[in-house]
Amino acid sequence: MTPTPNHAQALPQRAGATIISGPWPSYAAFRDLPERERWVLYGSAKVYRAALEEQGLVMSESYDEFIKRVTAELEI
Repeated sequence: MTPTPNHAQALPQRAGATIISGPWPSYAAFRDLPERERWVLYGSAKVYRAALEEQGLVMSESYDEFIKRVTAELEI
């Protein structure tokens, strides 16, 4: 189950930044893939998040929460 973001927490703000508060994509459907493919998906998820952040988007889910969620969903 994906945790619901706590919107009461202070979010980092940038002038004019768009804050993305979910719903987050779930990777749980891929947990039955071989481990190598799950690691590839994990790397892709991190690259995709970084690309969104480079465009100025701010995620309400912290990076640590993101890593914890994705690794749990992929069981890695």
